[in-house]
Amino acid sequence: MGTPLGDFVRAKRDSIQPQTLGLPDHGRRRSPGLRRADLAMRAGISVEYLTRLEQGRDRNPSTAVVNALADALSLDPAERNHLRYLAKITGGACPNHTRPTPPPRDVRPAVRETLCLLEPGIAAVTNRLGDILAHTSGYAAVLGAAGLLDDPAPNLTRYVFTDPRARTFFADWDGIADEQAFDLWLGPSVENSEWLSTELAPVAGSDFTRRLGNHLVPRRGPLRLHHPAGPELRLLRETLDLTADAQQLLVLLPADPETAAHLDRLAHPAPARLRAIS
Repeated sequence: MGTPLGDFVRAKRDSIQPQTLGLPDHGRRRSPGLRRADLAMRAGISVEYLTRLEQGRDRNPSTAVVNALADALSLDPAERNHLRYLAKITGGACPNHTRPTPPPRDVRPAVRETLCLLEPGIAAVTNRLGDILAHTSGYAAVLGAAGLLDDPAPNLTRYVFTDPRARTFFADWDGIADEQAFDLWLGPSVENSEWLSTELAPVAGSDFTRRLGNHLVPRRGPLRLHHPAGPELRLLRETLDLTADAQQLLVLLPADPETAAHLDRLAHPAPARLRAIS
């Protein structure tokens, strides 16, 4: 049985063409990408040890080995952080594995008060599983317009992968789906992430499971929404980590004047005109 760390290393190795690293092309082979022997040589480890890591038979690589693999795979800073995180949870999650459970949904009073100060802006308190724990009226007007908040315990990840409306609502659905699957690896705990993954896999299908296994670090740009009440909205995302709570405060800001004008109309709708009936 593999591990998140082994899956990530293998996926990155398979995605690299030898020529990009100045290595010779050895001709046709059974799988694409970099050979184990080439990666092991670049990282200064044995092929046998790399095989054990990829197959999950070694779960505790040293910091030096993790850094050597990051260098050998030419990972960017975000991918390096992800590799270190996977090494941490792979080494620490299995010896005392507990039954998967959902995370708590409590939000501290001070955080709720902070959220109130942002009214009528677009803001919410979330966690890395996609749970929407508290939100402003502006968030409801914009993100709730296509059913995201219909569930009593709304979850963005579940909505993206299981609600057909999401594929129209999010102009860049593929990118958002990549983000939500990737963020499960950064969930409040390994057990929490496993709980949601286990729940989603049967209903979300390959769109979800393929992304979860790819470990592709997403490139997070502006959020583009096809809002039912008007033109496309382009929103900048600012996230403040509430580290002690394993939560985030997400604030969405207009990325252009057209979006700002439309958001103002959503927040302050024109009063209905009286019509005389003869």
